[in-house]
Amino acid sequence: MPKEPTPRRRARLLEVLRHRQNDLTLVLANIHDPHNVSAIYRSCDAFGLSKVHLYYTNTPFPTLGRKTSASARKWVESERHKNSADLMRTLRGQGFQVLATSCSETARPLRAWDFIRPTAVIMGNEHSGVEEELLSLADGQLYIPMYGMIQSFNVSVAAAIILAEAARQREGAGMYDSSRLSEAELEAKLEEWLKK
Repeated sequence: MPKEPTPRRRARLLEVLRHRQNDLTLVLANIHDPHNVSAIYRSCDAFGLSKVHLYYTNTPFPTLGRKTSASARKWVESERHKNSADLMRTLRGQGFQVLATSCSETARPLRAWDFIRPTAVIMGNEHSGVEEELLSLADGQLYIPMYGMIQSFNVSVAAAIILAEAARQREGAGMYDSSRLSEAELEAKLEEWLKK
């Protein structure tokens, strides 16, 4: 018979759920290193994302170590997509502006983007970045300004920087101050989490 949750655990889960940003998400596009994927999940949880989208078309989703990933993956949902049409249909159907990380000439710096809007950011894989097909379908491209000799961040570090900027904008707009979920959604999600 499962143990009854303590009032403290219930209150903690409710507090975390009230901060969840269900209109901010990342798309992991063929990111193959398990350490990077695990680190991205941890950042997603830390900045209050409810879900990540998985787009794996030319590489398998990596096997993640139970120790490093289980804690964060437990609290962040994953939704898989078979192809770009399915991915974009889902994101557009939920009203997301879709941005892709890129170093192209048309990419705009991170802080030029409005993350108060419902936003999905596509993170490309470690070697080739976001594939051309996805770049062409995105509403825009972003880059993180850098001032040193090295011109790229590790993908998990880039994800954390992007989410930190999104959180900064959303905090300023009061979006972490009250639940983004309705009371019914909050209660349903709490009951789900209490079973984890």
